[in-house]
Amino acid sequence: MARPIWSGSINFGLVTVPVALYSATEDHSVHFRQFERGTADRIRYRRVNERTGKEVDYDKIVKGYELDDGEYVLVEPEELDEIAPGRSRTIDIESFVDLEEVDPIYFQRTYWLAPAKEEFHRAYVLLLQAMAKTNRAGIARFVMRGREYLAAVRAGDGVLTLNTMHFAADIRDPAKELKELPEQKARGKELDMAVSLVDSMTGPWRPEEYEDTYTERVKKLIDDKKAGRTVTPESGPAEPTKVVDLFEALSRSVEGRKGGKRAKKKAAVSDLSKADLEKLAREQDVKGRSKMTRAELEKAVKAS
Repeated sequence: MARPIWSGSINFGLVTVPVALYSATEDHSVHFRQFERGTADRIRYRRVNERTGKEVDYDKIVKGYELDDGEYVLVEPEELDEIAPGRSRTIDIESFVDLEEVDPIYFQRTYWLAPAKEEFHRAYVLLLQAMAKTNRAGIARFVMRGREYLAAVRAGDGVLTLNTMHFAADIRDPAKELKELPEQKARGKELDMAVSLVDSMTGPWRPEEYEDTYTERVKKLIDDKKAGRTVTPESGPAEPTKVVDLFEALSRSVEGRKGGKRAKKKAAVSDLSKADLEKLAREQDVKGRSKMTRAELEKAVKAS
């Protein structure tokens, strides 16, 4: 059972809903320790005075902010504590916005919000369903662990979801940060073919179909090395498509997707019962379907 990492209340208008905040994600990546090669000696980090080479106790360390001239302004931890946001216990929704208007670049981490007690379920469900019906998110501020966050509260699958967000000042301008961005426009036939490829690859969002294959390869590497098996490296990345071959590559991609869909359709049809095949044949207006055997129905549906 998950434990809340923050508790307080959501405020929207004059309505207050006590809630608890839970982390919605967890880290499944493989973590390593550092060792000196050829030994079993762990590598550890120490806080060392760079002038004397001596280790410094944590309670003797202060923070320093570097100025443009190379000088530092030293700040005591207590001074930072004095100006830090208070231990706020409210998520104050300042406005509601359409979710489509929020660029995903602003989202940081995802959390769940649950009602603190059963007596608050009615107000919680009211806010949840209102945001689901309007497809809007509440933009709010709240303080957690001594830091102020901008957040988006939105309707999830039966639960209120909170996304911490970047402030506008945190987002870089690609036109200023990147050396070169293309200015040319895509040509007509190539653009049409690219759109066709996108359409052929479009399907419903099924997150369970996407797995962390790199972590699985890391685990296999560890198992292979432990068992003394030979480690097989992964193949290199594909060569970039040359400009002169772009339209041909797009055309072959579209045809390949169509062929893959036909193969999947035929494989799926083979698993259907005769009643389902009859229904599918009726939808496809297959002639003479009422007199066909199951094998004949399957063949006719695949051919249509």
